[in-house]
Amino acid sequence: MAIYRFRVTFEDYEDVYREIDMPSKSTFLDMHEEIHKTTGYAADASSSFYVSNDQWKKGTEIAFKPIQRKRDAEVLLMENIRLSKFIDDPHQKFYYIYNFDRPYDFQVELIKILKEEAGKEYPALFKSVGQVPKTMTAANFPVSDSVEEDEYVEEDDTQYGVDDEDELDGFDSEDEDEEGEGEEEREGSNGYEDEY
Repeated sequence: MAIYRFRVTFEDYEDVYREIDMPSKSTFLDMHEEIHKTTGYAADASSSFYVSNDQWKKGTEIAFKPIQRKRDAEVLLMENIRLSKFIDDPHQKFYYIYNFDRPYDFQVELIKILKEEAGKEYPALFKSVGQVPKTMTAANFPVSDSVEEDEYVEEDDTQYGVDDEDELDGFDSEDEDEEGEGEEEREGSNGYEDEY
């Protein structure tokens, strides 16, 4: 039996990836579950693989827990489709979206086709690099903090602007060669034109 080695990379965190060995007879659901064994994320969230080209353009969708609209359109289901059905390139790519409510995007690329090793259990994690970001559900708690931080930054920017204007007022009176900014420039533009 052939073994597919896939590199699974977070799209926004290219230095975080997992290399997973999957038997060719495995389903996309098996790979979905194996990815989340290696990330620690809950595997029960609605997700999809998309058969992709070299530019990661999404093609055929293979879904897990699809919404009714996708079911009505007869989307392919992960539990029914073997990986081998869509492997027609030694570097086959799949774009993978985990948890449509709060999505993480992954790039899944076939990097090697191996022979099964006797006595080895599959699927198997071959390599793990980098620490995965916290899941969005765990990140729900700091969301309100980040809003407060944004408000704080706005207040800080406003305060910074006031400080700048105070400094500019000092510059305008001491050194008329400096170019004015904001209201100071508009109000004193006639004086500057006379000098130049």
